[in-house]
Amino acid sequence: MLLRRFTQRVLSLLLLITLAAGPVPLGAQSSAALPGLGDGTTLSPVAERRLGDSIVRHLYRDPDYLPDLILMDYVQSLWQPLLQAARQRGEALPEQEDANAWEILLSRDRTVNAFALPGGYMGLHLGLVGAAQSRAELASVLAHELTHVTQRHIARNMARQNAMGPWVMGALVLGVLAASKGADNAQGANAAIVGSQALAVQSQLNYSRDMEREADRIGFAVLQEAGFSPQGFVDMFAVLQQSGRLTEGGGFPYLRSHPLTTERMADMQSRIGVDAPVQHTSRQTPDPAEDWVPRLMSARAKVLAQPDPQVLAVWFAQARDEGLASQPLAQQAVVLYGATLAAMQVRDWPLALSAFGRLFERCRGNPAALEQARWLGAELALAVGDTARALSLLALPQATGTSPSRTQVLLTAQARIRSGASAQVVGDLRLWLADRPRDAGAWRLVSQAYAALGNQVASVRAEGEISALEQDPAAALDRMRAAQDLARAGKWGPNGPDYVEASIVDSRARTLAALARQQALER
Repeated sequence: MLLRRFTQRVLSLLLLITLAAGPVPLGAQSSAALPGLGDGTTLSPVAERRLGDSIVRHLYRDPDYLPDLILMDYVQSLWQPLLQAARQRGEALPEQEDANAWEILLSRDRTVNAFALPGGYMGLHLGLVGAAQSRAELASVLAHELTHVTQRHIARNMARQNAMGPWVMGALVLGVLAASKGADNAQGANAAIVGSQALAVQSQLNYSRDMEREADRIGFAVLQEAGFSPQGFVDMFAVLQQSGRLTEGGGFPYLRSHPLTTERMADMQSRIGVDAPVQHTSRQTPDPAEDWVPRLMSARAKVLAQPDPQVLAVWFAQARDEGLASQPLAQQAVVLYGATLAAMQVRDWPLALSAFGRLFERCRGNPAALEQARWLGAELALAVGDTARALSLLALPQATGTSPSRTQVLLTAQARIRSGASAQVVGDLRLWLADRPRDAGAWRLVSQAYAALGNQVASVRAEGEISALEQDPAAALDRMRAAQDLARAGKWGPNGPDYVEASIVDSRARTLAALARQQALER
């Protein structure tokens, strides 16, 4: 992998936790082949989840973490069918459900990368979302990372590493980091694995390559089961090859923890030939009958990953180019979507409004693209203080199905809070959270709505729920105790005391106190 910022922090945290844990006795395992599930794996699913929780607790506070509402809705539209397919195939076993969070974190990192963490957490770089030009391409990466979790590759890899001393493990990490930078750092990579560590590191890298092949093979089957084109795997490998990742970074093959991208492309292409007819998907500009949404989301990811005004100005230039009118409507929509969002980043509201008007016209004939344009328009209207316009855009019929999406629900809640309808927001979102208690974004809006109503107790309690969801029970406990103090001071707002809410706060404080004590003992 090309490891930068967000991913480097993941690796550093995982290494520190692993070294602090010390060696664990290993069961018998063969060095000649990848062990089966459970063979030589001494890290229990519960312990694996706690390890993941301890890592993501830091990542939620990382400046690169981006809980973008619209991008997450898009990613979830791919992720949920994959997860369901893994369950149907028996890859995601029932006993794994409680042990895995099945959560995805977006990072602003511009590198084309993704990673799996212990406990069912996954990281997705905006660089990867920006590079993927179809649903199947991005879904292929998610299927691959999902398989790392269902096959417990991290736990099995840690069990393998326990056979090495801590210094050998350190040399392994340094070697992989150096190799990830390509040929320029080949000497550093060689230096990291010389001497007595070389054989152990080579064995570990081979082990990792076997796991990558297994993730490709099973992920390919999950992708097909979920209804995505299997060609997405091949197309995405072509993207990775062009991006200059670790797998094609110019280093020696034996330094790579992943198989060569060309090898993986050939393997996936051969599986398509055996298991299904080849579906040649074009990565060129789609025609109006095709799905524009992946390309609009690609533009969104590129803009959000590139905050530099000079980079964003490229979108403005493309939008003003007289030749844009001769491009297919889909390409015009992509450019205008990117220009609208880029103008919002630099607070050039006239330019943003102008580009959005042109975007909306281009999307009228494509319901799915029009929905994405409406959401962007609602964001823009809220940014310029036009709440009525935001609510008008959000009130239009849904493009697909009858149930409102998370984006529509939460954007509508934001607009209603600003329009003074906070009581309605509280009622709507409490119903929403009854079915989705792990929605931190909804809890954040509930906190804002209660604050607008003057109910400080409920507002602070909602803040505590957010901290709990971000795996920080100590911070959550602090918020719950603050809510208890506010309740004693009578900070309930105009409606007076809510004894049910007070009881919930007391109960959550006791639960979080126990979790905080357990976390302190584990540290």
